[in-house]
Amino acid sequence: MELRQLRYFVAVAEELNFGRAAGRLLIAGPSLSQQIKALERDLGVRLFDRDRRSVSLTAAGAALLPHTRALLESADDLRHRARRLSGYEPVRLGYVNRLPPGLAARTAEVAKVHVDAWVAPSHTQAARVAEGGLDLAVCWVRAGDLEQRGLHARLIGADRLYAVAPGPATSTVPARDTAVLLDDDATSWSSWNVYAEELARRTGARAVRISDGGITGPAFFDHVRRCGRPIINSPKGQDTPLPPDLVRRPVARPEVYWTWSLVWRRGETRAEVLAVAEALRDEGDFGIHGPDAWLPEDDPHRRRPDGAVSRSAGRKAADLG
Repeated sequence: MELRQLRYFVAVAEELNFGRAAGRLLIAGPSLSQQIKALERDLGVRLFDRDRRSVSLTAAGAALLPHTRALLESADDLRHRARRLSGYEPVRLGYVNRLPPGLAARTAEVAKVHVDAWVAPSHTQAARVAEGGLDLAVCWVRAGDLEQRGLHARLIGADRLYAVAPGPATSTVPARDTAVLLDDDATSWSSWNVYAEELARRTGARAVRISDGGITGPAFFDHVRRCGRPIINSPKGQDTPLPPDLVRRPVARPEVYWTWSLVWRRGETRAEVLAVAEALRDEGDFGIHGPDAWLPEDDPHRRRPDGAVSRSAGRKAADLG
């Protein structure tokens, strides 16, 4: 059993799709499948149930997943401590599924940036920054999260979410006529569930609870076919090609946005970390301040009636000098 095999296990467990996991890990699909089988042999348990259409965690896989994540985090911490002792410590950046465009070029002159291999949900990445496991992370956060964890946030991107529906109509659909999925797996989908619950409550969209990981992937498309109304797509599925029988439909009244923040610790003293945060600055509003734009009430980048943004996000400029 090797650490890389454990990382492969976590990637497949998060994607529930061997092709997407292989792409994320930058390895060939057959190689990933062989490594998972080798890990299953070493552990003596089957981690996944898989067929031609779907992948799901077995009971043993679900039970071992949190322990595997903890083990990998311990290994990352050990590596981090060793680098500090050697006097070489790059800036550690984590992400969910979106990295800042031109990351390498924008940061090359200010610091060496190590993009963390553990692609985790937003709430996990924010916690890792707060606890020191990462220096920076690109994730979705609420203003309350920033206050509770002692973090700053800078807006570096936003996705306008769309709905997926059976074809052929591609016309705009009001948010109240859509559905939004909430998954029982709070470990993987905590941030999305919080967002989706408020979206349904504020816009009139129908909240549909699921338990099969179908926020993304083939299971999501199956839910679309069964639902009877367009389903709002999650940020993790924004660029996923659609099957030929399904279409994208813009959502309006309101336009629905998901924000991406770059977060770092308050009181950060490492010049390299602050320099990377500054290098990744982007002054655009990405459409989130338009007249029909919708963000959750506690989004740190949401403008209040007086035109200001959250204090947690707004005072970051002073910390960067």
